[in-house]
Amino acid sequence: MPINAKCGINYKGYTYYLGKVESIMAKKKKLKGTKGKRIARYIGRFFLWLFSTLILLFIGLYFMLLYINKGPSPYVRDLFVASVMESSAGGVLSQMFLSNEEIAAIQAQNNTEDFAEVTDTTLITIVTNEDVSENDVSDNSVEEADPDHDGIELHEVRGPMYYGMIMIVYDPSRVRVAVTDTFSYDGGGTTLMDLVAQNDCVAGINGGKYDDEIGLGTGGMPEGIVVSNGELLMGDPDTVYGVYGFTNDNVLVVGNMTASAAMGMGIRDAVSFGPALIVNGVPANYSGVGSGLNPRTAIGQRADGAVLLLVIEGRQTSSMGASMSDLIDIMIEYGAVNAANLDGGMSSSMIYNGEEIITNCTLRYPRRIPTAFVVERREE
Repeated sequence: MPINAKCGINYKGYTYYLGKVESIMAKKKKLKGTKGKRIARYIGRFFLWLFSTLILLFIGLYFMLLYINKGPSPYVRDLFVASVMESSAGGVLSQMFLSNEEIAAIQAQNNTEDFAEVTDTTLITIVTNEDVSENDVSDNSVEEADPDHDGIELHEVRGPMYYGMIMIVYDPSRVRVAVTDTFSYDGGGTTLMDLVAQNDCVAGINGGKYDDEIGLGTGGMPEGIVVSNGELLMGDPDTVYGVYGFTNDNVLVVGNMTASAAMGMGIRDAVSFGPALIVNGVPANYSGVGSGLNPRTAIGQRADGAVLLLVIEGRQTSSMGASMSDLIDIMIEYGAVNAANLDGGMSSSMIYNGEEIITNCTLRYPRRIPTAFVVERREE
């Protein structure tokens, strides 16, 4: 006889009614199915929200870039185009909306003119330790400028759109070019922190130009000229380069010349980048905004031989960056007779006493570079 829902099964003193068992199992299955559908629905809603948000962000970014590049303000357009075109990969933000001819015209109207002159080394009279009297050393202004007596001053520099540091090194013989172990497209460069440490130096800034395809370069292959400790490590003898570095007499040379001419005038340490900012006391002429706002690194020298190492933070909410005209103004303020722009962007940084006091703007691992200007420890 078939068992109906009212029939029970006695098992170890308990009576189980089949109808209730089937009902409980059905409810469990129903609840399980409902819970799975609810989770799937929540996941679907989340991804729909995420996708919609990203679409709205992209649409908003697109129209913002369109307004900047095609909007009513030529000044904002020029400043933006000049800024992004100086970066390794940011140029696409203007190339999406402007033709190559339009971009070239904007860059031509907002640049820094190149110099035909080369540094006149007779304008620099280096003040050595022997030239400084006991009275000078005991002067309060000197004490305040160099309280730890390491021969280095540090000053903050600020402008409407930038923040940075300028380092004054009294003895120019302490400033030289440090290089990574091997120049190679495949091998990586060395971080600034490591270049300073490996050379047992007290300070340093990033140096010259190097291969950096769309911002993904390994920092192992410099471009232009590289001279370190009187040895020509990179550069064709008959090719003209922008040469920025020191002679055996510790004078900063700024100008365009062949590698053989540079070695002939006794260059001991140099790199390439540019443009020159000040030559023989004359600041470079610039048009429009001068250049874009970006992280910057520059080197200069006063008439007394003191070296000026300048690094500006950029691409941050606290510091958008500086233009070439900003660098010129800062260098003039600090008495530079000769000065030049070095590599900037994500490479710009400054090390002092084992600390990165000006940080580069890379979102990845610390930037690797092939060359740097480092400051040797002061001899007691």
